[in-house]
Order: sequence, then C-alpha cells, then structure tokens
Amino acid sequence: MSHSCKLLKYFLTLLILTGSLFVTKLYAGKIVLDGIYRGENLYIENPYASTGVGFCVSEVSVNGRTTTDEINSSFFEIDLSIYNFRFGAILHIVIKHKNGCKPRVLNPEVLTPESTFVIKSISIDKDGFLNWSTLKEHGSLPFIIEQFQWNKWIRLGSVKGKGKGTLNHYRYSVQFHSGNNKFRIKQIGNNKKPHYSQNTEYFNDIPEITFIPGNGGKATNKIYFSNLTRYEIYDYYGKLVKTGTDNDIDIKSLKSGTYFLNYDNKTETFIKK
Repeated sequence: MSHSCKLLKYFLTLLILTGSLFVTKLYAGKIVLDGIYRGENLYIENPYASTGVGFCVSEVSVNGRTTTDEINSSFFEIDLSIYNFRFGAILHIVIKHKNGCKPRVLNPEVLTPESTFVIKSISIDKDGFLNWSTLKEHGSLPFIIEQFQWNKWIRLGSVKGKGKGTLNHYRYSVQFHSGNNKFRIKQIGNNKKPHYSQNTEYFNDIPEITFIPGNGGKATNKIYFSNLTRYEIYDYYGKLVKTGTDNDIDIKSLKSGTYFLNYDNKTETFIKK
C-alpha cells in the first residue's frame, strides 16, 4: 500500500471516529415525558450549550415522530395541537440534549391526567387482601393504599391504575393489627388534590401485641414483641429514628433517653439505658 493510500485510510478512520464522538456529544442526555394529551402544549426553557455555541436541546420527538418546532431559542413551545390527538391520548415525548447542560420543562403537569375514578366496590378479604374495582378512570395514575394507625393515615404502597373508563379490578396485600383495621385508597392527579375512596374496615380478633420491657420500661439492646408487628420509634423531640416490621428491634445504636414506640394499634414509651 502506498504512503498516500495509508494517509487517506488514516484520515477516513479519524473522520469516522470524530464523527461518532460528535454524535455521542450531540445526544448526551434526554428527558422522557409520559402522560396523556389534555389539549395543552409544553413549554421548554432551553439554555445555551456548555460549549457556548448553540442551544442545549438537539431534538424533540412526540410518539416517535421528530417535531418541526423551532428549538433554537432560549424558550420554545412543543406544539401538540398539530398532531390531532384525541383528548386523553397517550403521549411519549423525548427531549434530547447536549452534554453539560439540561433543559427544563416548565409545565410538565399538563400531561398528568385528572383523577376521575369512581369506586364500584371496596372490601377486605380474610386472606389479607384489599380488593377494589373502579369505573370512569381517565388516564393511568397510581392508586396509593393507606391504613389508619396510630391516629394517622400511613402509606402502605401503590398500584398502577389501568386508566380505562370500563370496569377495572385491583388487589393489594395488607397487614392487620389487632382490633379494627381501616383502609382507603387515593389518587393525586393534575390539580394536586388527593381524590379518596370511602373507607373500608376489617376487625382482626387476634390478641393485642405486647412488648418487653413494657410501657415506660427500660431496655439496653433490644425490644421484643409478642408477635410480628409494624413499628415506629420517635425520639423525645418527635424525630423518627427507626421503622420497620419485625418481632424485635435492635436499639443498641440509640442514645440514652425516653422514646415513643408505635406498634400494633397503640403508642407507648420506653427508656433506652
């Protein structure tokens, strides 16, 4: 191979490599937005690229289609009206941006559906499952499951909503404390206000759980429960220091002093020696 051919091959390789590096830098990051179409457009704050040349956003796509919006400005609009989406259509928006900068979506809440569910039924079964069915869901939002315990509503977990207006069925495994148990579900939609179901109750006739050393007692290393229970420990100033579900709690790391213990369906105290 002649010297000139070797040089040509070298420069072609270099061009391919630098081209690849350029593409990697051009699409160094992305913001992904999933939601539904509610008749409103998105507004993007678009800083300059970290190099000082051009703007941060490189490309915007809506449901896989590259937009024709003018993105070379400090602020721009993603016009969703041009796609003729039906109200409530599912959207998947990708905003690709360069390295060392990040655009900001100014109104992402316009893609969040409203919580419109209507409870058809809600109940607890003997196997420890909260069961509920809904109608008139409008867009997929998580259902948050809550239990009333220690004079407050406690979040247990969540289940993704199906978002269909027809009949939807859900279930979630819950843990009972002794006595009367109260549960509800909620969603938080576009307006940020919780939308609650009615409460449902279940009476658990197991004996009340006790703990050693008992209310006001002193402990050094561990606290022992008479049965498995969810618990919370707060210090004297109301700061949560431990939480979990167990038959006992290791308290060696706690400082000496008085603590409040939430467990089973009651609140009591103990002294860490």
